[in-house]
Amino acid sequence: MPHKDFPKNVLSAATDAPVCAELAGLRRRMASMLYESLLLLGVLSAAFVLPWMLALWLLDVRNPPPWLGWLELLHILAISGGYFVWYWHRHGQTLAMQTWRLKVVAAADGRNPSWQRAALRYMLSWPSVLLCGIGIVWALLDRDRLFLHDRLAKTRIVLLPPVKR
Repeated sequence: MPHKDFPKNVLSAATDAPVCAELAGLRRRMASMLYESLLLLGVLSAAFVLPWMLALWLLDVRNPPPWLGWLELLHILAISGGYFVWYWHRHGQTLAMQTWRLKVVAAADGRNPSWQRAALRYMLSWPSVLLCGIGIVWALLDRDRLFLHDRLAKTRIVLLPPVKR
């Protein structure tokens, strides 16, 4: 479902050679999000749960102060933010997106999003998902079927062609 304002030549994930890409369908993006949540559990287990369990055990914290919960939340947001922003900026794809042949691109030129645009997309995705999924439901009303955070961050998720072996 190409849109007239979207560049058709998007840089491939492996090379800088342009490939013809179209905007990805909603079902494929939702399946990728489900798979991404499973992968993120593994990332958070290694980078959040294990260090916090070890730290709380070593410090022998039996009654943690209330502010510790906020610190844990900030740690989760930082880990997941680092994961998503780094992959989106560096490769245009997370591991789950590679599986589903999806790529995040800047709407203006079809290239990987800048650090700032990837970070903005990440920050906007939280309210988009957590406020009863309003940003996801938005895609049903959007003319290009974009999630609200993609519309606001000026990014697109495109479907890459199958890899030739």
